Amino acid sequence: MSKTLPTLLEEITKCQVCTKHLPLGPRPVVQAASSARLLIIGQAPGTRVHETGIPWNDPSGDRLREWLQMDKARFYDPNAIAIMPMGFCYPGKGNSGDLPPRPECAPTWHASIKQHLQNVELTILIGDYAQRYYLPNKPRTLTETVKNNARWAPDFIALPHPSPRNNIWLRKNPWFEEEVLPNLRERVDQLLR
Repeated sequence: MSKTLPTLLEEITKCQVCTKHLPLGPRPVVQAASSARLLIIGQAPGTRVHETGIPWNDPSGDRLREWLQMDKARFYDPNAIAIMPMGFCYPGKGNSGDLPPRPECAPTWHASIKQHLQNVELTILIGDYAQRYYLPNKPRTLTETVKNNARWAPDFIALPHPSPRNNIWLRKNPWFEEEVLPNLRERVDQLLR
């Protein structure tokens, strides 16, 4: 580790790697401190997060905090929780929602940040992009990946995206709220107690 974490985070705020692909320009959104014990890896910021620079500052974030039974003060405490999406900037709008995270971002920055997160005991992988990147030999579908969370324990927990767009998935998979969320909440509570 040649750079301190604050130096690295400052460098990330100035990142221009994929500027030409970003319709709103770069505005990397990441939260980290070396004391963090929980790491949340999602997809990429939406427009509201891009505007405010605050991760998960949208309806998806409201649901994620509900899933975690966590208030905003705790969620936004970088000393406890690091937040690092697969793409740090808003990628633009696609046909059925936002575009995928820019592919340059995670390979450029994740390993450097994770070197500073030695206290992380649990990483929450939200959505298929994060799960494909971090879970070798994961099942083909997100549903199967989330159902098989025991396979990734104790280091990872796989979650669907908390977007309101996933309400149909949540209704079709009641086991998620009945089985996965209680285990997630217990684990996070033990970790951050």
